[in-house]
Amino acid sequence: MISTVDGLRARLAEIRAAAPGARVALVSTIGSLHDGHIDLVHRAREVADVIVVSVFVNPLRFASSAQWEEYPRSLVDDVELLRSLGVDVIFAPDAPELLPQGAATTRVAAGDLGLRYEGRTRPYYFDGLLTVEAKLLNLVRPDVAVYGERDPQRVFLVRRMIRDLCFDVEVATVGTVRRDDGLPVSTRVGMLEERDLAAARLLPLALDAAAANADRGVDACIAAAQGTLMGEPRIQLDYLTVVDPATFLPADDGSRGPALALIAATVAGHRFVDNTEIFLP
Repeated sequence: MISTVDGLRARLAEIRAAAPGARVALVSTIGSLHDGHIDLVHRAREVADVIVVSVFVNPLRFASSAQWEEYPRSLVDDVELLRSLGVDVIFAPDAPELLPQGAATTRVAAGDLGLRYEGRTRPYYFDGLLTVEAKLLNLVRPDVAVYGERDPQRVFLVRRMIRDLCFDVEVATVGTVRRDDGLPVSTRVGMLEERDLAAARLLPLALDAAAANADRGVDACIAAAQGTLMGEPRIQLDYLTVVDPATFLPADDGSRGPALALIAATVAGHRFVDNTEIFLP
């Protein structure tokens, strides 16, 4: 486990000198690891010889220092899990190490798309995410970076940043890991009481309803999903929309072909984001 930028660079130089041509994969996380992260590591092992996992609670992704401090941390357990999975390098810096200028650091801007969907509620979020992701890509210089499809807006923006800023790295993705009840595996699910969990289970059902009505067009998809959530006061819906995966802009009722239905909502103070692929004939 390494906690400094200089230490990371030195260790990766040693690895590359000892194994010329070895492919390096990066899996970037903010800790509190779960089954979804385990799948990312397994995917990294499939596409690379050396796995680097970062564990960094990025303060630029939070609205305030108080929210950042409240985010759950489990570094000891995370390190034990990653070692059991055979991860080669764990990079776990503190905030001043990776962001010595704090909030005054140079930023990567996500642009207009960074202010849609997740960015509408959290306009700071994607700029902060991309800024740290760019730093990690620059430090590790991986051959491949692995991301989860549970947050497709993040994947889209990271892909675009990699292309626009000429990072020499491939992107590999892993499908959403779900619980038996259909909810995506996440730290937040474990924080819910049973009555709130029952409400949250309606979110993937709403996406199922959208997919089942795709043959009737975008408006019907959204109406069906909204109908699934109707009457559940514990769900505070943020957005429910259908987007073109090639542009991540909203699809309209005349759209045809592959699309993504996106949903975000708050249940008992915890934010949930989910999506599903649909096809508009």
